[in-house]
Amino acid sequence: MSDVVIKVENVSKQYRLGSVGTGTISHDLNRWWAKVRGKEDPFLKIGEANDRTKRAASDLVWALKDINFEVKQGEVLGIIGRNGAGKSTLLKILSRVTAPTLGNIKAKGRIASLLEVGTGFHPELTGRENIFLNGAILGMSKQEIKSKFDEIVSFSGVERYIDTPVKRYSSGMYVRLAFAVAAHLEPEILIVDEVLAVGDAEFQKKCLGKMKDVSGQGRTVLFVSHNMAAVKSLCTQGIILRNGILDFSGDAENACSNYLGKSMQEAEVHLMDRMDRVGNGNLVIEDVYFQNLAGENINSLISGEYVKIVFKYKKNITKSIHPLFIGVTIKNDSEITQTVIATDELGINLTCDKSNGVIEVIISQLLLRGGNYSLTYMVSEKKSVVASHDILDKIDNAVFFEVEKGDFWKTGNINRPSSSGFLQNSSILIK
Repeated sequence: MSDVVIKVENVSKQYRLGSVGTGTISHDLNRWWAKVRGKEDPFLKIGEANDRTKRAASDLVWALKDINFEVKQGEVLGIIGRNGAGKSTLLKILSRVTAPTLGNIKAKGRIASLLEVGTGFHPELTGRENIFLNGAILGMSKQEIKSKFDEIVSFSGVERYIDTPVKRYSSGMYVRLAFAVAAHLEPEILIVDEVLAVGDAEFQKKCLGKMKDVSGQGRTVLFVSHNMAAVKSLCTQGIILRNGILDFSGDAENACSNYLGKSMQEAEVHLMDRMDRVGNGNLVIEDVYFQNLAGENINSLISGEYVKIVFKYKKNITKSIHPLFIGVTIKNDSEITQTVIATDELGINLTCDKSNGVIEVIISQLLLRGGNYSLTYMVSEKKSVVASHDILDKIDNAVFFEVEKGDFWKTGNINRPSSSGFLQNSSILIK
């Protein structure tokens, strides 16, 4: 008997943009007439690749196109890709939440899915009642749920609120209880989307440990995450989705390296040619570069030294932008956040009056150990403390850079590479 528990064959999923449903009556009639004559659906022949960065010429798009892979019993498969690559669509198809437009999926055993915070929960019911409801949805008997109830509640850490309606739970409490139910009711296949990002660090560690235990018992886990360190640690195999197409399939280590390598290649494209920027365009960052204390442009940074990150901007509206928020996130080569520098945290209020200029993030001491890093920025206008950000411009992994080992502690000894770090004595100016 084959040990393959999930087999995905030529799976494709097509959506229509800008409308609800399958389309017009004439399109439905054309499809029906083609089906009656035994012909292929004419609308499956058209449609564009799922590239969210480009304006569509057609209102039909392939969220997934010709996906093929197998998952064996006991494997932990990491599914990697940028936002909009088709990861969640694939998991919804695997979970039978939606059906593929084309292709087949064969699965052995019960599937438990945790796709979104509170999936399968009724907000008016208590945590206790939702455990039984969610367990029944997953195909468990009442006796099975009772036997695991105390273990589920203990793992979730919400004992005090178990008889409180879940509508009063925080998002973190929601995901704690939902994961506890899905993981403890012994499905043969456990599917987990990025919802673990909602939980705190302690709970994420518990979840990763539980998923390792689940896979060690011969059950199969499908895991979607942007955390490359978690994928490397937990997963045995990995696939990469890019614009709805299967771009890579292999072991988890190579999948992560392939994904990060292509991200670096994309970042080499000039910033103004990047198609993945987000924002209303009222202010656009045209270039990002680094300078030393002498004001010279530099390609690599030195641990412990002064560095200035310069964001060259262009304002495309006449009115002033106030307060102008800028946040800079630096991640290591495993995409683990090392530090965030933001105007609000530093207590800095910026006003942008000029049509063009620069925003300077000055770091008097760079406490990042030697290694490779990426920089993500977001520039926005925030009307008040409680108001949401009106994003002007944002690019993930806008720049990749290298930090050279340095004598940070002035002891004559060079610091060691590849470790966590943070930034000290930062300031932000606009010119």
